[in-house]
Amino acid sequence: MLYPLKFETIFKEKIWGGSKIKSILGKDYSPAENCGETWELSGVNNEVSVVKNGNLKGNTIHDLVEIYMGDLVGDSVYDKFGLEFPLLIKFIDANDVLSIQVHPDDKLAEKKHNAYGKTEMWYVMQAEKDSEIIVGFKNNTNENEYLKHLKDNSLKDILNVEKAKTGDVFYIPAGRIHAIGSGILLCEIQQTSDITYRIFDWNRKDKNGNERELHTKFAVEAIDYNTYDDYKIKYSNKENISNEIVACNYFTTNFIDLRNNTQKDYFEIDSFVIYICLDGEFDIVYNEIEKTNISKGELVLLPAELNAIELQPINNAKILEVYI
Repeated sequence: MLYPLKFETIFKEKIWGGSKIKSILGKDYSPAENCGETWELSGVNNEVSVVKNGNLKGNTIHDLVEIYMGDLVGDSVYDKFGLEFPLLIKFIDANDVLSIQVHPDDKLAEKKHNAYGKTEMWYVMQAEKDSEIIVGFKNNTNENEYLKHLKDNSLKDILNVEKAKTGDVFYIPAGRIHAIGSGILLCEIQQTSDITYRIFDWNRKDKNGNERELHTKFAVEAIDYNTYDDYKIKYSNKENISNEIVACNYFTTNFIDLRNNTQKDYFEIDSFVIYICLDGEFDIVYNEIEKTNISKGELVLLPAELNAIELQPINNAKILEVYI
């Protein structure tokens, strides 16, 4: 019998990382000095998540998909993705500004890398005063203008900059240029892909005096040079219900402000469900009497066969609910 699954955290040391993974989320990443990312659920090759609770402890997410198939991920998800788990969930602590980046779409990624592209979204969990997110262009542009600004170190002049605060959501479809500014802790939900084209890294050097590799030629092909009306997602936060934030071909993400016991029925969606606890604490009650506890900074995967459950808050919980 399947049950709500927790996974070992994968810690990633980054040149721009800070201390919030430990101080805010309570995850001890010693001996790493600058933990910039944690991968909470991953099917990326060589970085595959391992179960840390219950009878299936020690198995990878790939092991479980192979054994349980649609009972774990949903029949429609299994038919589409097979043995590959389709989402990657991260926490990111940007103590310094990240490089300006873009990701390829599925078509370009398949052509260049025989892989999926990367569409993602960010939920800002905490932000220092005046923290910024770079997302998209201020005005429509083109390849020549973009390359001119890239060459003369003035790329930021043509990019759209947004102030970031707790609860903000940014949707980053493949092709949209972006960067996370300093002082931001966020949750990232994305396609299973680790393909990033680094465009500009602020002339930064690592501890050995080397600049990181840039991917200028790849990025030119991937970038969407258009501008859009609103880069920050608006959503409601009514209590005890699933408030839709993003619904795209790759994932649906909802926000739940859990104050009271709440019944959830997922029979119609035919997908696994991921809960990410942003704040507070709650129990998942399944099979009528069994419970799994989730607290701030934790993630749990609810197998598709557990389609009728109850969420019970212990402390008022803020939750991201994710499925295909």
